[in-house]
Amino acid sequence: MFYLIKPSRFLQFFYRNCIWSIPNSAKEVFLTFDDGPHPTITPFVLDELKKHHAKATFFCIGKNVEKYPEVYKRIIDEGHMVGNHTFNHLNGWKTKDDGYLDDISLAKKYIDSHLFRPPYGRITRFQLRQLLLPRFNLKTIMWSVLSGDFDTTLSKEQCLQNVLLSSKEGSIIVFHDSEKAFERVSYALPKTLEYFESKGFVCKKINL
Repeated sequence: MFYLIKPSRFLQFFYRNCIWSIPNSAKEVFLTFDDGPHPTITPFVLDELKKHHAKATFFCIGKNVEKYPEVYKRIIDEGHMVGNHTFNHLNGWKTKDDGYLDDISLAKKYIDSHLFRPPYGRITRFQLRQLLLPRFNLKTIMWSVLSGDFDTTLSKEQCLQNVLLSSKEGSIIVFHDSEKAFERVSYALPKTLEYFESKGFVCKKINL
């Protein structure tokens, strides 16, 4: 499985209407979690965040919100941000435009947010332009750092190193609150939070 831990300049230029980082002078980073809510993994993530007084942004799949509304409510009640991650976790490159946009609209009925992240990071520039229109009014959030927790061939130790070695002020960091990622995120997240806390960083939600 090939992927870049940090996005290339070309990719950021090609998708220049997206937000890839939140530059600032403060010692702040932005943890994000994709693919939830999950009935056991999302509560684990929330518990770890609470231990360190950290806030995060959860890009939720609409069908999972429909299935686990109490977990979704807990995310919001504990002061975190939510974002739209489509209803059915669709790949924008492999889905016809109308179907992709309708799926995002369906997710909006369950996820009250002006933030969006495309599953797999796969979206066309036409689709992106549509999300800026009043029908959607969505800001598309990409990332500065991929933890790689979704990669079942990656060790949990390397997942942690991906985050610690690549993050800096203003980084948007991707984890997943999913079964596929749990072995790695359950190891890397607590140590990531401990590291940032020891270095004086604050973990904040995306609030643009």
